[in-house]
Amino acid sequence: MKSAYELAMERLSKGAPTVKLSDRTKKELAELDSVYSAKIAERELLVKDEMTKAAAKGDLEALEQLEKQLISNRKSLEAEKEEKKEKVRQSAG
Repeated sequence: MKSAYELAMERLSKGAPTVKLSDRTKKELAELDSVYSAKIAERELLVKDEMTKAAAKGDLEALEQLEKQLISNRKSLEAEKEEKKEKVRQSAG
């Protein structure tokens, strides 16, 4: 007897068959992950340094703005990464 998980996975695979990725495509996707992880880390370091300076001055408004900037940067870079990864997936398929 199949579990609910197995039944759900069967239904899912019927609706959207899984795509086998080549080693080259997997490497390209991994490279994009690596590049964007580095970009995100770099931006976080820069903004967190500014946040430390703002906190030392007691500038709560600047601190709040920097937090928003950090979140915005991360979201935009993640979106950019996913867009590029989707292009790689489509060109492979």
